[in-house]
Amino acid sequence: MEITAFNFTLSESFLIASSLTLLSLSLALLTLRSKSPKSKLTVHSSTPAASTSKTRTCRCCCSCIGEIGSDNSKDSVTAGKYVNGVGAAEDMVVDKQTGASMMEQLVPEITTHALSYLDYPSLCRLSMTNSLMRKAANDDNAWKALYHKDFTLEQGSVTPVIGWKAYYAVTRAIVNVNTEFFNIIRERSLQAMSQLWLNSDYVKCTHASGENFSGYNAVIQSWQFAFNWEQGLDLQVRDVRARVLTDMAWVTMKTYVVEMDNGPFNVTNVFEFHDGRWYMVHHHSSVMIIDAEVDQQIVHA
Repeated sequence: MEITAFNFTLSESFLIASSLTLLSLSLALLTLRSKSPKSKLTVHSSTPAASTSKTRTCRCCCSCIGEIGSDNSKDSVTAGKYVNGVGAAEDMVVDKQTGASMMEQLVPEITTHALSYLDYPSLCRLSMTNSLMRKAANDDNAWKALYHKDFTLEQGSVTPVIGWKAYYAVTRAIVNVNTEFFNIIRERSLQAMSQLWLNSDYVKCTHASGENFSGYNAVIQSWQFAFNWEQGLDLQVRDVRARVLTDMAWVTMKTYVVEMDNGPFNVTNVFEFHDGRWYMVHHHSSVMIIDAEVDQQIVHA
């Protein structure tokens, strides 16, 4: 009987000790787990109307401390302290793109060189895309390079008061009027020629024949005579050079008549600006004497 009681007491003591041991281990594990850092990723709302934030637990293999947020007044995303595998911590800043275009990041010389490959309609369209492209496309150096490419290098030392963009535009207008003059000759349109010339008594016209006419009526009659007697001419215009002042411009060039032996011709056209448009006030055409013709004239003399 005593042996049975002793066994019962021993078994009861063993169960109590085991229970206490398991309880101690459980409390120790809970204590360690509560002290381990929990990383959370906090995303702040950037809208002014809502100030709520969303938090989610990071499930990566590292132990991240801190939060990652976005600030409207800054262009960078700052990550707080993070702990690596050996426990060392350091600051980490991730810069965000500021939205600057590649064109803005180029030096001015490279930008000017890149824009010089565009023609003037493309450069004008580029200036209408946004404010940054407008600033680049309106740069004086870009229009100066375009002027020298499209027209002439003779005016490299000229500094237009109105700027190179406006100077390019008015030069383009003069060249277009000059081109219209030769189109009128090809079409033999007396009405268009009458509208091209300024109705004034000081206008003058010297044809390739050497005849000189002064005054609006005499000039228009000379063109009427030329259109009545001459067939349509196929003219080629080369080496066009234009110079523009405030309200006056002149254009020099060489013209060639297809299927004719004589020529080329030296031509000078002078224009004046009146009532919002350009009018022709002077035309001079003469046969250019080449070296062989000079020698022949000397022999005949």
